[in-house]
Amino acid sequence: MTYQALARKWRPKTFAELAGQEHVVQALTNALERGRLHHAYLLTGTRGVGKTTIARILAKSLNCVRGVTASPCGVCPACVDIDAGRFVDLLELDAASNTGIDNMREILDNARYSPTVGRYKVYLIDEVHMLSKAAFNSMLKTLEEPPEHVKFVLATTDPQKIPVTVLSRCLQFNLKLLPLGLIAGRLAEILRAEGVAFDEAAVEVIGRAARGSMRDALSVLDQAIAYGAGEVREGPVRAMLGAADADAAYRIADALLANDGPALLAQAATLAEHGASLPMALDELAALFHRIAIAQTVPDAGEALPDAARVAAFARAFAPEAVQLAYQICVQGRADLPLAPDERTGFAMTLLRLLAFEPTEDADVEPAARSSRAPIRSSQASQTSPPAASSPKSEAAPSKASVDAAGPPPPDSLPAPSDWPAFVAGMRLSGIARELAAQTELKPSAGNEIVLAVAETARHLTDRAYADKLKAALEQTLGRRLRLRFEVGGVTEATLAAKEKREREAARASTEAAFRDDPFVQDIVSRFDARVRPDSIKPG
Repeated sequence: MTYQALARKWRPKTFAELAGQEHVVQALTNALERGRLHHAYLLTGTRGVGKTTIARILAKSLNCVRGVTASPCGVCPACVDIDAGRFVDLLELDAASNTGIDNMREILDNARYSPTVGRYKVYLIDEVHMLSKAAFNSMLKTLEEPPEHVKFVLATTDPQKIPVTVLSRCLQFNLKLLPLGLIAGRLAEILRAEGVAFDEAAVEVIGRAARGSMRDALSVLDQAIAYGAGEVREGPVRAMLGAADADAAYRIADALLANDGPALLAQAATLAEHGASLPMALDELAALFHRIAIAQTVPDAGEALPDAARVAAFARAFAPEAVQLAYQICVQGRADLPLAPDERTGFAMTLLRLLAFEPTEDADVEPAARSSRAPIRSSQASQTSPPAASSPKSEAAPSKASVDAAGPPPPDSLPAPSDWPAFVAGMRLSGIARELAAQTELKPSAGNEIVLAVAETARHLTDRAYADKLKAALEQTLGRRLRLRFEVGGVTEATLAAKEKREREAARASTEAAFRDDPFVQDIVSRFDARVRPDSIKPG
């Protein structure tokens, strides 16, 4: 018996078998069941996501012996012939090779005649955006008011090239890229049905390589079965696709944690020399940082990951901000690969960016101070080592918040609660994390626990993301692990924010008094019966 490719053998034959495009299936099902059928449909989406499949199922639904139905029988002559591609009233046209007006006129002339054997004539025009302008113009009238027995289904991967006059005459559905989990699950079902031994990891590698296209995934699966002599295993699949070995992303992450530039360059060289696909390697590295971010922000979801133990270790070692930055660098680095002198250079440069760049909350930190520490280590991962001394501040005038603070106290010591505002002012914080610290009052604390009181009006600032940044800054300043706890309510005027507010009000009052006492101002007020607007007076 002649072998049939998996992509053809396992093409969905009913709407119930079509997964991942529920928004289209539901709309067409409701239209078929309620008799509210449009005369022209436009299906858009990348290759292999189901455009032609949906068109053929719709043709069966319109011509099945059961009548117009969302559940064609699949065994009547019309259904069998449509599945086999020989139904005379389903006309499939490839617009890429039939672009001219003569081809379109032939179709439109034929549309006037009644169906030969079916209930409806269905015209499926694939890659419709390839038609010429004249061909589009010739079909406008028929497309707007076709005969009752004609339905048009247009399919394209590039809807932006279709004239708006055509778009306005069609009911448009945008088909989505299929998620990795759905593709991998479908491939596993097919392999079980085919009696082919496989690894779940191998199926996931194929699903990731398909990039949302089920047809591409099935084509790669066919190739993998042949390459693996009837089995689908992770090692052979990676070798066939040129994918990096499973541990490559872990080794790169380990080198980043160790701040080891030579190891990163060695990894880049190894992958290139073994013929690995460097774009896929960046995809896998980005996917690893995505899993790390899940473990950091949604721990329960992180526990369900296939490599949960390794990801959890990385989640403890990397700072959350570093994970977010690393993900962005990987994604951007992949997009930049075609612009690089060659892929190997672009890949190595992306790894060096991961090492060179770090998230920072303090723009005033000198470059020498930043480069003196491993940039991506989290405070939790480096708890056994006290922070490196920062480089001296520049000679620029200090900000108002730190005028009366000579700097943080020595490690392992907390200030007294009447001294907490000065301590906060001396810490390197910015944004909402600083606002949170400024709104707190230090309560009596013992051991490694720090208790901070926060006013009810500032409760929203205790969000975990901001609290974690404050905790990390405290741990770096004190050189030890801490447990940070907030008490909402009961805050007095002993916060940095209250202190700064009093200073601003005092400065404004002093400026206003000096302004009013100025002889020139007094002369203007007296001469023109003027008045001073206090809100217009700004401290110098």
